[in-house]
Amino acid sequence: MKSSITVAIVEDKEPIRQSLAILIDGADGFVCQASFETAEAALDYLPSHCVDVVLMDIDLPGMNGIDCVRHLKALCASTQFMMCTMYDEDETVFEALKAGANSYILKRSPPHKLLEAITELYEGGSPMSSTIARKIAVSFHAGPAAPNELDVLTPREREILDRLAKGHSHKEVANELFVSPTTVRKHIFNIYEKLQVHSKVEAINKYLGRK
Repeated sequence: MKSSITVAIVEDKEPIRQSLAILIDGADGFVCQASFETAEAALDYLPSHCVDVVLMDIDLPGMNGIDCVRHLKALCASTQFMMCTMYDEDETVFEALKAGANSYILKRSPPHKLLEAITELYEGGSPMSSTIARKIAVSFHAGPAAPNELDVLTPREREILDRLAKGHSHKEVANELFVSPTTVRKHIFNIYEKLQVHSKVEAINKYLGRK
């Protein structure tokens, strides 16, 4: 049984890189396996030493983080990619997600939120900072979905999907609905199956009326 989530950091600013490494190594169930100052260094190492989660900055010297994710996604099939950046412009967010990022967290997020997001990502979720989730929701808001698209969902599944669209994490949904995180994950799995989607972003898109 796997004991720890292995993490790699790609961040050019040394104080931030060191702080992230200390945070991850100091938390139970996490190991910072490697850290890199450039995308090129990450590309040289990670394909032959794939980790569970990569925290990727965007504004890097040389190749940027989005292009790095695009290259690594094809080489590290089991790795999950989390953008960890200060940029929250719409175009940057969507470019990163299209490149293959599974998660988008702002650097100003509290440390415990970052660790929760890494765990959620590792367990199959797509955690986003609330402001990022809101941007995604707004960008796809073109009226309600056709009724038959959502008829397959139970009231509880709709309730959970509505909260996800508002940027709530799995843990926050569980607390608000007085159920366990495991129960929330089971509902989300059923939502994915019923809507025939593979990620939270796709599910939210359908919920808000865009395929």
